[in-house]
This record gives sequence, structure tokens and C-alpha cells, in this order.
Amino acid sequence: MTNPLDPERIRALEERIERAKAAQAPKPRADEHFSQANMAWRMVIELVAGLGIGLFIGLGLDKLFGTMPLFLVIFTGLGFVAGIKTMMRSAEEIQKENTATAHAPEADNDATKADKTAADERD
Repeated sequence: MTNPLDPERIRALEERIERAKAAQAPKPRADEHFSQANMAWRMVIELVAGLGIGLFIGLGLDKLFGTMPLFLVIFTGLGFVAGIKTMMRSAEEIQKENTATAHAPEADNDATKADKTAADERD
């Protein structure tokens, strides 16, 4: 009969328990990451902010120089372009995050498979 207090068996049991705990660890909360609605609102706000800033700069310059529609039209157009550019930058950032997140579980699965293989070889 084997000794129930065998240090090697205890260490192996502790490793198996740690792996089981790691596998059952709670996933990060969903509210820590942006939801699709939050990202959409962020983009809308960026576009409206660009338009609004351009509009007010144009209005201010038109009142200052007395050329009512000229600067209003120019800076509203520039604000629109700036808002679109900012939206595109945000979309690219979000796409990079999603791509990185999509590839991360594959790496974790490979590491888990390697751990299982090593554990099987030891047994």
C-alpha cells in the first residue's frame, strides 16, 4: 500500500487542483469592455462634436468678419470631415481590439493542450 502522505502525490494533487481552479475562474465582467451600443454612441458623439465645433467656429468668424454664410459653410464642412476621420480612427481601434480578443483564446487553448499532454506523460 502506498503512503497517503507521499509528497509527490500531494504536489501532483495540488497542481491538478490549481489547474481546475484556473479553468473555473470567473470570466471578466462584460461591463468592463465596451458593448456594441456604447461604441456606436461614441462614434455618433464624435461626429456631432466635430460638426458642432465647426459650426460654432464658422459662426464666430462670420460674426467677426461680417460674412454670414461663408465661414459657417466652410467650417461646418471641415467639422464634418474631422468627425468622420475621428469615427474611422475609433472604428479601427475597436477592430484591432476585437481581432486581438478573437485570437487570444486560441493561444490559451494551445497552452492548455500542452499542459494536459505534459500531465499525461507524467502519469
